[in-house]
Amino acid sequence: MNNVLTAEKIMMNAKPSSKEEAIRLAGELLVKAGHVNGAYLEKMQEREQLATTYIGSGVAIPHGTNEAKQEIRSTGISVVQVPDGVDFGEGNTAYLLIGIAAVGDEHLEVLSNIAVICSEEENVTRAVQAKTPEEIISLFAEGV
Repeated sequence: MNNVLTAEKIMMNAKPSSKEEAIRLAGELLVKAGHVNGAYLEKMQEREQLATTYIGSGVAIPHGTNEAKQEIRSTGISVVQVPDGVDFGEGNTAYLLIGIAAVGDEHLEVLSNIAVICSEEENVTRAVQAKTPEEIISLFAEGV
């Protein structure tokens, strides 16, 4: 699980104009890193239309639908930092998007690690205010 989050999969100071664009940014980082193929991006948007991936405390965890499993090559997460926030509907603003692609049952482990880290509002604040990808990586490493 060491390569799950690397600096190349972190976008700092993003300014997406919509949640769809923010989700696309998170997905493109996973595509560029080789974790998923391009079709996964569409499945991430489909998943968001079924039910929001906003989990509270300024965090959204966009990921693909169950049918998207075949588009995943390896487990990885991406992080999109949005200091100004992006509207996720129903009065929810996401400042941190954590894109997820996981092989088999690894998504349960990945999700539980993210939940532990993001359950502490101070961790979310630290990630949103981080100045470097390395700060975000160390935050996630602490929580795992």
